[in-house]
Amino acid sequence: MPHILIFGLGYTTARLAARLRNDGWRVTATRRSATDEAIAFTDTDAVRATIATASHILSSVPPGDDGADPVLAAYGADIVTSPARWIGYLSATGVYGDTGGAWVDETAPIGHGRRGARADADMAWSNLRDDVRIFRLPGIYGPGRSAIDRLIDGRARRIDLPGQVFSRVHVDDIVSGVIAGFDGPAGAYNLSDDLPCSQNRVIEAASALSGLPLPPLQSLEEAQLSPMGRAFYSENRRIANGKAKRVLKWTPQFPTYREGLARIAMTMPATDSNAPTTASVDQR
Repeated sequence: MPHILIFGLGYTTARLAARLRNDGWRVTATRRSATDEAIAFTDTDAVRATIATASHILSSVPPGDDGADPVLAAYGADIVTSPARWIGYLSATGVYGDTGGAWVDETAPIGHGRRGARADADMAWSNLRDDVRIFRLPGIYGPGRSAIDRLIDGRARRIDLPGQVFSRVHVDDIVSGVIAGFDGPAGAYNLSDDLPCSQNRVIEAASALSGLPLPPLQSLEEAQLSPMGRAFYSENRRIANGKAKRVLKWTPQFPTYREGLARIAMTMPATDSNAPTTASVDQR
């Protein structure tokens, strides 16, 4: 039975864990504190024992406030010498920095954007062993974490920035991409959908599907975004996913936001069309 150790059981990796368990895998995961589903990250005896027996190891833990990768700092040496035949790391496409809206693929240099610590972690995992797969992810959305949800709770914003585009990916397409990577060669892979576009188009589609009113179009100044929110809009790029499709034979189930939002809308309860239309920004 294959056995995967997942560092950081969160939104995406919980769905991956459920899929793998359903497929007959043994799954061990970590969280900051122990739960029924995970062991504590700081339980070094339990974590090291799992590292020594797992066939697959995946980390979704981002760099800490000090800029260091917590998994590599605590367990990097153990992972290097582990018998695992597959190592994976969930990175972010922010490592590419701003491209002025141009397309970017895995051949581009990293480390020139606002995600310096993430780029350092990306490179550190890449250099850890020769069997590491790096999955670079743009904005993640899915059930409970979509433009429709932001409209419902009043966090959706429309920002007046003509020409600004983002890439995104449905959480279930990340799951299928990682699974496709189990049989693929080591290296970096962008997992993104096929249609980079403005965030406004996504919110407009969510409004049409849900019947909720659109938030007003605002300038960055009018929106009074947090520093993190303003930083989100400071970079503009389109993420190319051709390598994952070609090498891993990965096919997104939700090739654009249209299919993804439509599926989410089908499973959501009826919405209140009088829900508030403005609130704080949510990057993902």
